Amino acid sequence: MPRLSRHRGNRSDPRFPWLGEEELFGFPPLDATSPDGVLCTGGNLSPGMILSAYRQGVFPWFNDEDPIVWWSPDPRFILVPGELHVSATMRKILKKRRFELKLDTAFGDVIRACSATPRPGQRGTWITSDMIQGYVRLHELGYAHSVEAWRGERLVGGLYGISLGSAFFGESMFSLEADASKAAVIPFVWALAEAGFTLVDSQVRTAHVESLGGKSVPRDEYMDRLQTALESPTLKGDWSTILGGFPNSVPYRSLCEVCVSGVF
Repeated sequence: MPRLSRHRGNRSDPRFPWLGEEELFGFPPLDATSPDGVLCTGGNLSPGMILSAYRQGVFPWFNDEDPIVWWSPDPRFILVPGELHVSATMRKILKKRRFELKLDTAFGDVIRACSATPRPGQRGTWITSDMIQGYVRLHELGYAHSVEAWRGERLVGGLYGISLGSAFFGESMFSLEADASKAAVIPFVWALAEAGFTLVDSQVRTAHVESLGGKSVPRDEYMDRLQTALESPTLKGDWSTILGGFPNSVPYRSLCEVCVSGVF
């Protein structure tokens, strides 16, 4: 099997085997990571390759002109679902019930909207066409999921990520209306907590996740938390069915008093 390189090269090495969801690839030891968090480059974005990465504390992140770059930064930024912090301001926003929230009804639209969203200080997008294809495959296999905020027939905000065990790996979010993604992510984390999830991996620090109680932890601690989370079964499949009560968690119902329609 061709080996991953520590050097830059062409993207999606055609010599590298295409791995199915049950096939495991062993990444280099994490102590080989560079100071900026790069572990290695190369390989492809097959289902087995991406899932192997997340199971080993690694994730892909690169621009259009780059090869596939695999990262494992130290520290890692996480959110513990049971420790979610919701500010008084956000509680007031949530009570307005302006958006209809759904799971897994428009994954492709969500990831493409995330790709098209300009980010301050970011040149281009890291959600490239091959990244979109790779994560859409994982959605079709039941591992990648979308959270959506709708205004009538219009998708106005959301996020997507991958679920393994009791860990959710958040990838990106977008908003076309003020507070749309926030109105989606908070009830989603409440739902994850009720479903027994113990870890939300934000990978690197963001001010938004930090405002919700996110924190930096040493990579060794992150890996301990990840290994514990991976001992739980994966909720694989269509989350609109598996988490069919979304967004009506106990905290959500308590906040909204009477809320059966999922409309903010």
